[in-house]
Amino acid sequence: MTLKVVLLFALVAAILARPDTPRPSYNAPAPSYNAPAPSYSAPAPEAPPKYDYNYAVKDEYSGNDFGAQEARDGYDTQGSYYVQLPDGRLQKVIYTVNGDSGFVAEVTYEGEAQYPQQSYAPAPAPSYGPTPAPSYGPTPAPSYRPAPTPPAYQ
Repeated sequence: MTLKVVLLFALVAAILARPDTPRPSYNAPAPSYNAPAPSYSAPAPEAPPKYDYNYAVKDEYSGNDFGAQEARDGYDTQGSYYVQLPDGRLQKVIYTVNGDSGFVAEVTYEGEAQYPQQSYAPAPAPSYGPTPAPSYGPTPAPSYRPAPTPPAYQ
């Protein structure tokens, strides 16, 4: 019977000794001001776009030769570009873009494709020799340095 009473007191002590649950914390106060009104809105385009540009590159050292030109007035776009192909031909593209017909391109080539004959050259013979045989010399004897002398100043 005494054991049951001791166990009952131990159980009650354990229940009373448990940590309290955390108390609810205070919430942040409600904002006392209104959200700011947006200060910027993207302007709506008022007129259809109108532009004209061109560029060209001709580099004799690297062989680059290309360029482009385009003009747009509203929904009517006209342009062209050209590029020097690796086979020696010049490819030219002239195009128009209208609201209803879409992209219409005319591709032309100037010159004849040239494919030079590749000359056969056998691979050079390897210049390395056989793997050298390992050679083991005598193990050097251990040497010890003398202890350093203390400094003369103090």
